[in-house]
Amino acid sequence: MRILVVVAHPDDETMLSGGTLALLAKAGAEVHYLCATRGEGGDLGEPPMCSRDEVGQVREQEMVCAVDTLGGSSLRFMDYMDPTVGEDNELFAFVADEEEVAAQVLEEIREMDIDVVITHGSNGEYGHAAHLKVHQCVKIAVMSFTEKERPLLYSFQGAFQGHPKERVMNQDDAAHVILDIASVEVEKLAAITCHKTQHGLFLRKAIPDEHGKRSLRYSLMPLESLHRIYPMVERLPVQDALANLLAGMEGVRILDKISTPEQS
Repeated sequence: MRILVVVAHPDDETMLSGGTLALLAKAGAEVHYLCATRGEGGDLGEPPMCSRDEVGQVREQEMVCAVDTLGGSSLRFMDYMDPTVGEDNELFAFVADEEEVAAQVLEEIREMDIDVVITHGSNGEYGHAAHLKVHQCVKIAVMSFTEKERPLLYSFQGAFQGHPKERVMNQDDAAHVILDIASVEVEKLAAITCHKTQHGLFLRKAIPDEHGKRSLRYSLMPLESLHRIYPMVERLPVQDALANLLAGMEGVRILDKISTPEQS
């Protein structure tokens, strides 16, 4: 099975779905990565590890490290520029025509004969404009194929009751698969460690331990989830090649009913 993961920035792959992607690689899937930007607008490190002009190159290498750690098969960048964070921490999308971005995603899918695409959710996780843009562009790309050629399309951070960090889940995307990532926690933590410039940000957003302390280990989410966008799910549990690959793995639940916080 060939999987293409499409994200907006370096570290999105790790923080939002690193355990899932490591599990898929361990199950024998080829997991390829396509990133829209090099995270040029992100943190420089605390204290700064590089200049603003250098951070894109630094973060590119951080993602190379993370993808290798997660068992990825390849990594490519689309060369768009990530804008810096605005006043009051406003987050912006990279500047690009959606059809242009979609055409690049389509070409990657076609060139690598991709079976499954995984990307950002419909709410951009926490509403990040770049995540929303990538989600829309990937949908355009996937739906451009004929029904016979079209790959499966999933998004990460689906909503479910008991989500460990509700702030980042996509409220409108009910989870169809929930994954306990305990068996690959070492790999995910190692991938988080790769993204050194972002450690300050990760620690600020980490879940405190029982003593109120924050560590990189507590920045990872012990549970992850997937929502299937295409084909639209008409009945549960989902049955397709990706679900079948994951179904026999420790800690994986293929849901037979929807369980979102709104329904609790």
